Amino acid sequence: MKLSIVVPAYNEEGRLGRMLEAYLSFFAERYGNDFELIVSVNGSTDRTEEVARGFAGRYPQLKVCVDPRPIGKGGAIMAGGRLATGELIGFVDADGATPPAAFDDLVRHIGTAGLIIASRRLPGAVVSPRQPWKRRATSRIFNFLVRRLFKLRITDTQCGAKLMTARAWHSIVPHIGLTKWAFDVDMLFQTRRARHEIREIPTTWSDVGGSKIKLGRVSLQMFLAICRLRLLYSPLSWVVALYDRLLGRVIVLGPVTQ
Repeated sequence: MKLSIVVPAYNEEGRLGRMLEAYLSFFAERYGNDFELIVSVNGSTDRTEEVARGFAGRYPQLKVCVDPRPIGKGGAIMAGGRLATGELIGFVDADGATPPAAFDDLVRHIGTAGLIIASRRLPGAVVSPRQPWKRRATSRIFNFLVRRLFKLRITDTQCGAKLMTARAWHSIVPHIGLTKWAFDVDMLFQTRRARHEIREIPTTWSDVGGSKIKLGRVSLQMFLAICRLRLLYSPLSWVVALYDRLLGRVIVLGPVTQ
């Protein structure tokens, strides 16, 4: 098995079907049975699971796993990753914002890197339509904080398309403890600490309607999450217990998709 793609899905009945049709037809044509797509449904209260299973008869490459708990995007990725058998293991958002050809670019350009990221910020990236200025500003502030706090020279930590070698994945991802807003940052930070090469390439990305995110609340959650993560990797890690007691509820309020 060459390629495993994990798709975390939380209440995505309205967008998942189009995304799966595009991805399954694209990769089945190019990889045959040498790929698998794993939909990891978590905490959903709509028809997300039913939509996903509706493709199983046509595409034997599809797997569906379900956790009734709201375990967050990172938790869903780790649950799906436990079923992955590919030499390359990655994940992509269920909204279809990253087209299948752009994800395939990650496969073709990973080279000797342990992790490759699709970036909406590098020259050559195509983002349409242009995101609202509030969302762009929030993204840039978040990325600035990540670069300063974690010394990660990454232009776009939160883009939903990433791919790793199985070796890097199994040495890092199963040990990540933060499964919500700081999942991607934790994964990148641990990858760098393990001395795996991280590569970024410009991507094609479309802003797909139907997001459940409330920007103000999510911005606060993400800020608190990366502060907690920074404490975990510092001499002040003992503060985390106190931090969780005081602010842990704030971090987990609201929707757990990204």
